[in-house]
Amino acid sequence: MYKILVADDEEELRRAIVRKIDWKSIGFELVGEAENGAEALELVEKTEPDLLLTDIRMPFISGLELARQVREVRPYTQIAFLSGYDDFSYAQEAIRYNIISYMLKPISMSELTENLINIKEKLDHIFEDFARIRKNDFNLSEFLLTVMLDSTRTSGSGRSEERLKKDAEAFGFIGKDSENLRYDVISLDFTDAEGKNCTEYSHVHAVDSILEKYLKHFSSFFLGDKIVSVIAATQGSFDKYMHIIFDELIQSSDRILKLKCRIGVGRARTDLGGLNESYTDSVNALRSVTAESSIRYASDEEIFSGPDIDMVMSKVTDIEEKLKSGNEDELRESLKKAFGELEEKKVSKKETDFFLMELFSGVCRLLYSASPEPDAELIKKDSFMQQLLFLDSELKDSLEHFVTFCINVMRGIAEKKSKSSMDICQHAIKYIEENFSDADLSLMRASADIGVSPNYLSALIKKGTGRSFIDFLTFKRMETAKHLLLDTSMKIREISEACGYNDQHYFSYCFKKYEGLSPNMLRQNASEKA
Repeated sequence: MYKILVADDEEELRRAIVRKIDWKSIGFELVGEAENGAEALELVEKTEPDLLLTDIRMPFISGLELARQVREVRPYTQIAFLSGYDDFSYAQEAIRYNIISYMLKPISMSELTENLINIKEKLDHIFEDFARIRKNDFNLSEFLLTVMLDSTRTSGSGRSEERLKKDAEAFGFIGKDSENLRYDVISLDFTDAEGKNCTEYSHVHAVDSILEKYLKHFSSFFLGDKIVSVIAATQGSFDKYMHIIFDELIQSSDRILKLKCRIGVGRARTDLGGLNESYTDSVNALRSVTAESSIRYASDEEIFSGPDIDMVMSKVTDIEEKLKSGNEDELRESLKKAFGELEEKKVSKKETDFFLMELFSGVCRLLYSASPEPDAELIKKDSFMQQLLFLDSELKDSLEHFVTFCINVMRGIAEKKSKSSMDICQHAIKYIEENFSDADLSLMRASADIGVSPNYLSALIKKGTGRSFIDFLTFKRMETAKHLLLDTSMKIREISEACGYNDQHYFSYCFKKYEGLSPNMLRQNASEKA
């Protein structure tokens, strides 16, 4: 049964659609109705419909603008337009907004029912296609896996990069005329309600079915207990589509597969040789996904980037990943395993010292990267000379030293991450308070100005205020409007503009919905009481 929301400002037609269509018999469940675009957008967030049936000409927010905003908050939702205007330029413009059907008014209930049955079949296909297993292009996958997992390759090394791009063209990953591309890796998995990893090879196609809607260059494959996708796109495409792709993946997984999709996003690189670093970033970001947000960008994980160092040995990398995960038991186990292997293999003193110094360097890098200032209080407790002295100690003593040191660093990083998230949330709240009067203020713009991903910023605001970005922005605008109405003699039009509404009627509608009274009535009641 697919959930449907109906939006039309013509009350007679809307009520006829709601009452006369036998929704259950054609596979739909009616979850709400709206009389304007603003109300429709609010109900989309609240009811999470599979399909929005809406007029293309709507008060306050037009059908096209509604479609654009729905894609921002609920990209999974498909949209069917009803229009009295036989203007196919609207249909062409709307294609990029998940428009599944375009119907012309006037339309009878039997015609609408027939169209809805056809739409239901399209939704069936979308569900089936998302869950369908499709064979991968192993040649391309093997090429990308080789590049992605090759930690010895030097990022940006002239001739090697040129060779990689020629190979990428030969395998069909990018075109010969592809310019100004950036390369990134995302790692994701699927878990059930109990948190058990349920990721399977069949999920590769599910991921690709979303990626192909927005991107030309990508390849996904099943790797261990996760799906890995390599993506090539311009910076403009990354900025415009990535957060939408991730939200649609999460929403589709929840609705269709009944699974939670968790996503880790690496840092985009300008060269193919950097895919290894981007892959490592994405895996670390996936490990850091929290209950508050199903998406974590590597750039969110380490807001204040530390020095850029080469990849260290596999043992050190494993310990760094465990240190980032925040699980002390796993960290202890990795340290004991690494030191145990060194003892068992009876490696030379020189090799042991190299490992210890690389490990110490990596731990310090993580500590510094968690803070905008080189606050090394944890290192000061273990002075640099003391750190060097342990190289002359027995390996067993070095292990005990590192376990204590790494656990302290892990706790310090966790504390700094928490403070960093609070700082960003406070910054975002201040940003909204300073810019709420701008009618064009949006989550996308705020995230770009603050310097974090839209998904991460949205999750932080929700955690910090208990409201979504849009809800908090509306709250700030409405509370300011109340103050201006009660404490100033400003005209309603002036207050509307001061609170970020270019349309006075839209402002009055939103205010009455928020406060229960129109702006004029609120001011009049206050005047009578005075």
